[in-house]
Amino acid sequence: MNNMVDAGNEICRVFIDRNYDMFAVLLNELKKEERYDKFMIVTDSNIYPKCFDFLKKSMDKYNLNYEVTLIKPGEENKNIIQYEKLINSFSEANMTRKSLVIAFGGGVCTDISGFAAATYMRGIDYINLPTTLLAQVDASIGGKTGIDTSTHKNTIGAFKQPLFTYINTEVLKTLPKREMISGIGEVIKYSAIMDDDGKLMDYIMENSDRIINSDEEVLFQIIWNCSEFKAGIVKSDECECGLRKILNFGHTFGHAIELLAGISHGEAVIYGMKMAFEYSLLKGYIKKEYADKFYATIRKFDIEDINIDSSYDEIEKLIKRDKKSSFGKNMFILPCGEYSVGQFEIDLNCNSDIKQTIEKNIYK
Repeated sequence: MNNMVDAGNEICRVFIDRNYDMFAVLLNELKKEERYDKFMIVTDSNIYPKCFDFLKKSMDKYNLNYEVTLIKPGEENKNIIQYEKLINSFSEANMTRKSLVIAFGGGVCTDISGFAAATYMRGIDYINLPTTLLAQVDASIGGKTGIDTSTHKNTIGAFKQPLFTYINTEVLKTLPKREMISGIGEVIKYSAIMDDDGKLMDYIMENSDRIINSDEEVLFQIIWNCSEFKAGIVKSDECECGLRKILNFGHTFGHAIELLAGISHGEAVIYGMKMAFEYSLLKGYIKKEYADKFYATIRKFDIEDINIDSSYDEIEKLIKRDKKSSFGKNMFILPCGEYSVGQFEIDLNCNSDIKQTIEKNIYK
């Protein structure tokens, strides 16, 4: 199998492998070309002790010099305070416009590192080395970078493509079960939007146990399918003006759930997709048989229960602040046929069907 997924141009390059040996080769080539005066690896204090040796043993073969800066892990630390500390660490390391940032971690690490690279000295290059399933299939691909505010996700950010994303499936063996399930949320998302006659959804259902147990061959195939699909979408719509919005399936409901319930991003997306399916079924956009198949897929995995004490008005307020909102209406990505979705502008004011869908899932 060819290890590279390429969107067809230089916009979105993705390499998939089972170690970091070829990454070290690529970095060594950049070193010999004298394109960069410094390599700065950004990782977090959870990833460093678990995964860094995978990277170090490959880079040491070429005597590559680099510096490492550690950030705090977790979505709660993807904020302006940590962003400023990261920028200061770049300055203290005497990084220039010819320095290269290497983001080594999950989605939080690639998001904040990419944003720091996009803004340091008005922009320097960076590479993503995602270490979680969620980051490998989604967060690290496509050039979305950013940080959160105290009340909203990713409201500060920029589109800045990495030189490339290099995925090593070997590191997924270090993930705890909940991290794997979070990534599976994004994988299931792709199965519902790919318009592939259900091939990926069937594959997920047939191999659910092997996915949970980090079977490398199964994960390699899933990552290949998802990253290739996303790279193609990004090629067509880099800055999310149209088609790329379908990648937000499950996120309009999901972001509100994530903030209020405190569960992982991927699990929140699963709940968000479930609500989207129920709303589409209620409106007659999809058939019950297809919805039942989707529900059976998510039941294959141990999804965490949610507990939200907030009122419907609070939930609605968060949904209205979604980045896809404009002119008083929300953009919902909803199933509108088997394994495909569409974009629907919905006015939440006095929308009884949306309210019914939310209350059914939140208040049990």
